[in-house]
Amino acid sequence: MRIGEIAALVGVTPRAVRHYHQSGLLPEPERRANGYREYGVRDAVLLARIRRLTELGLGLDEVRDVLADDEGRGLVEVLEELADDLARQEAVIRERRERLAPLLAEARAGRLPAEGPVSPELAALLAGVGELPDSPMAAKDREILTLLDAVAPEAERARLMGLMHDVAGSAREVYGLFDALADAAPDDPRVDGAARALAAVLPDGIAVELPPAGAGGLADTFFADLAPAQSAAVRRAVELVAARRGEDGTERGEADR
Repeated sequence: MRIGEIAALVGVTPRAVRHYHQSGLLPEPERRANGYREYGVRDAVLLARIRRLTELGLGLDEVRDVLADDEGRGLVEVLEELADDLARQEAVIRERRERLAPLLAEARAGRLPAEGPVSPELAALLAGVGELPDSPMAAKDREILTLLDAVAPEAERARLMGLMHDVAGSAREVYGLFDALADAAPDDPRVDGAARALAAVLPDGIAVELPPAGAGGLADTFFADLAPAQSAAVRRAVELVAARRGEDGTERGEADR
């Protein structure tokens, strides 16, 4: 048989046969006087075995190991590793499909936000908020929520989105107060009023100890996008919430336990 004939018989391409020769998987057959390769039944059997192994997903190095083991022990070990790898891939695909399903449902219903794909928690939050006012601060708020949704650990993300769900509806008036601080100085008297208005709508569980300016990380990224007066108002609001929680002596969640 010539190379085209053995390739057609086994169901591969002549190019694949040449590649297997170059890789050392398929020994070069003897050549006729005219220089053409002459393949026999044994070559076809080996080529068919190589094809079956590669169709299972084995790499050429793994195929070489299997072919080098006459007793078949290498094949068992390689196939077991392949089965384990396929099981891991199946688990990953299944988890991705589970995450995709609610997003696809939201998209088909026309409810997927422009920032999508986002987590189901943020999608529910944004859907509950509805149309936000034409406010630069509202746009920044939406951006930071989208960023938190992408970088926060899953458990913390769910907690934060749950807390913000109750805040979103009552925060509309606060946006106007913060928009008014866009060109103000940090010591502007309106900073305190905006801080107190924001603190009034923030739940106790949102209070965190903010790092100082310049410490790096997500906090600096957030505050760098705010005007100096807006940044001062947010920091003051968080301080007020922390103080309020401290006056209660405990977090609400702890008090209920």
